Amino acid sequence: MEHQKNADRKPQDEFIEKLVKLSRTSKTVKGGRRMSFSALTVVGDQKGRIGFGFGKANDVTEAIRKSIDKAKSNLTLMPIKNGTIPHEVIGKYKSSAVLLKPACPGTGVKAGGPVRAVMDAAGITDVISKSQGSRTSVNVIRATFNAVENMMNARVVAQNRGKALKDMWG
Repeated sequence: MEHQKNADRKPQDEFIEKLVKLSRTSKTVKGGRRMSFSALTVVGDQKGRIGFGFGKANDVTEAIRKSIDKAKSNLTLMPIKNGTIPHEVIGKYKSSAVLLKPACPGTGVKAGGPVRAVMDAAGITDVISKSQGSRTSVNVIRATFNAVENMMNARVVAQNRGKALKDMWG
């Protein structure tokens, strides 16, 4: 009975949690300054499931916990092909744009800051990226997730065209 209960529960260590940005803001009130914190995190299972969250609270740990909970609630699936992405794609959000290119095995993750956190959480080992426009962390993360949503999976494309996967790849 005890063994079955543990089998039904999901392990807590399933996701890798990356803190992208932690900000402290202050509001001046009658008694002085009141501090609050905001946290931006990315979670992923290194098998293609990734999500991001943004949380605010008066305590650092509470802000991080809120952002991780939000990240786990809005997960998306990223197609992975041999440790890299299937094709080149550009993601845009407001004035931020992120270019993602597939890379040969051994290249590594050539990405900076927020994009690197997303790729590491997704389990991508080889990719080249370029962040263009605004470099605000939240907008860069949203642009990266826009690029992930615009990626096509070969299996889905073949199914939509009514062909077999072997016919698509030759």
